Amino acid sequence: MLGHRSEQEEEAALTRLERNRTLTLLMRLQTLYEARWILVVLLVLGTLSLLISSWLTLIFVLLIFYVFVFFRDPERVAPVDPEIVVAAADGVVVEIAESEESEVVRQTMRRVAIFLSVFDVHTNRAPIDGRVVYREHRAGLCLDARNPECSLKNESMTWVFENPRATLVVRQITGAIARRIVGWARVGDSLHKGERFGMIRFGSRTEIYLPLSATVLVKLGDRVAGGSSPIARLS
Repeated sequence: MLGHRSEQEEEAALTRLERNRTLTLLMRLQTLYEARWILVVLLVLGTLSLLISSWLTLIFVLLIFYVFVFFRDPERVAPVDPEIVVAAADGVVVEIAESEESEVVRQTMRRVAIFLSVFDVHTNRAPIDGRVVYREHRAGLCLDARNPECSLKNESMTWVFENPRATLVVRQITGAIARRIVGWARVGDSLHKGERFGMIRFGSRTEIYLPLSATVLVKLGDRVAGGSSPIARLS
């Protein structure tokens, strides 16, 4: 009986592993799918440049290589500790401050802002295990993502992740170069910590709003990796 139960558990574990691998592959393909028109245009122009100059062709080859690098989507391992909050994006921590979150929670929270350069991975990942209870796009400007005013004035998409321990707000914000915010998750989806929920194209800012009771584990200037770097511990 015990052996039979063990075989069932092993089969279930293999099924979950296969499902996770499939989801990971689909997400990576989805990330690359966002680059489809950019690649098509560069490939056409690169082909035409063969008739003009080999140096011009080399430039297009380098641009195509950069697009593949920009849309890379490495796998990340999130800490299992349920009290740990991970970075929602790759980049550099440019702000840690108490701020009024006026769109959803409508209370003072601790904001950790991450600036994504054009060389960073731009996939955004869930900071905690939780359910998406809010998602809203807002039109706006495209100020430099390092400017604190961009949080209020730039185009953005706001997300709320909720679990029994906390409610966290994540805001994807466009920058001077970034002009497209992509959301893959939907309201009602349950995501694991580190699971992909969207991306921003070509330089941007991602903000995580934490409860004031949370302990921030990063400092200004720290470089973090989305989905794996701890940025805070919940009370």
